[in-house]
Amino acid sequence: MVTDNPSDSPNEENEKLDVLKSTQTVVKIALEQLGYPDEVYDLLKEPIRMMTVRIPVRMDDDSIKIFTGYRAQHNDAVGPTKGGVRFHPHVSEKEVKALSIWMSLKAGIVDLPYGGGKGGIVCDPREMSFRELEGLSRGYVRAISQIVGPTKDIPAPDVFTNPQIMAWMMDEYSRIDEFNNPGFITGKPIVLGGSHGRESATAKGVTICIDEAVKKKNIKVKGSRVVIQGFGNAGSYLAKFMHDAGAKVVGISDAYGGLYDPNGLDIDYLLDRRDSFGTVTKLFSDTITNDELLELECDILVPAAVENQITEKNAHKINASIIVEAANGPTTLEATRILSERGILLVPDVLASAGGVTVSYFEWVQNNQGYYWSEEEIEEKLYKVMTKGFNAVYSTAETRKVDMRLAAYMVGVRKMAEAARFRGWI
Repeated sequence: MVTDNPSDSPNEENEKLDVLKSTQTVVKIALEQLGYPDEVYDLLKEPIRMMTVRIPVRMDDDSIKIFTGYRAQHNDAVGPTKGGVRFHPHVSEKEVKALSIWMSLKAGIVDLPYGGGKGGIVCDPREMSFRELEGLSRGYVRAISQIVGPTKDIPAPDVFTNPQIMAWMMDEYSRIDEFNNPGFITGKPIVLGGSHGRESATAKGVTICIDEAVKKKNIKVKGSRVVIQGFGNAGSYLAKFMHDAGAKVVGISDAYGGLYDPNGLDIDYLLDRRDSFGTVTKLFSDTITNDELLELECDILVPAAVENQITEKNAHKINASIIVEAANGPTTLEATRILSERGILLVPDVLASAGGVTVSYFEWVQNNQGYYWSEEEIEEKLYKVMTKGFNAVYSTAETRKVDMRLAAYMVGVRKMAEAARFRGWI
């Protein structure tokens, strides 16, 4: 099973609270910059709908275990909500809320007809059998079936979930609905209505953002030094894309440590040796820590692991010209301020990782129309959407004299605010 966030490190509840609070803080500042009244923030600071469910699953030893699941729907003024479902032992209600807000922002930045949604189940899928995972996946869909659907809320893969889990969920929803409904969920296998390019979409979107960012810094991708924290789905694909583009990937890491070679790592060899959880460093003895990896001298640094990796404690030690956030929330607000003052171009998560939701949108459109595009068509459409989003955010940052994170929030929140205003909600 593949994960975008390979780290096993637990996120304590107060850290997740910080993630939600910091998200709300930037949303509030963005709305103030755009001149919206306080009631707009009051509407958008929390999901309009939050569901907590209890899911009984018969385990392989014939015992019944009860799992807790969540589904947050941040705002559906623009259209149906959209967002992944993660299986992780440290999922919390606050985390799911914050992630649903980020999904709304991503959809607004790349101009999709969606609001943000997010789901999660408190579990450790690495300790569960295939049959137990199927029971959990189907039980979750049964529990949330009344509030999801192709015109209400469309789930997708996230941490520790994959196309097989999406297939089980789609099948369960189709049974409840009594007809085949592939548009209920995205990230499915190709044979069940999945889209070409979905598995690598997040990394492809990050790559497009890197291509745009280097132009602003007068750097060439070919020959540039790249460090990638995280070697799961997004990190591994990105390492391959950067290597194939002629960049030197000098550092990568997973949950157990990092690898560094100033002459560039053999990415194809590492990809061949990584396990299904995106870990490879256990095969080596001369590893470095994740903290040391983040401070390596490089041109482009990509945090592609977990939250709160770059903080005020290490922001002064970052030796990169460009940071592109492939993970959710890897840089704190104080660190963002420090990096901006140091002249480091930071491309925020809500922009850089929007490739996944964009190709999910393409999958949903293809399901709805019953006509499917080639991988080349998907890549062409993704390039247009991502470059338009990047330029909108960069232009806002330059015009408003703000950092890229605040600019991204301003671009992302405007569509929701306007849709809510036209509907007469505010």
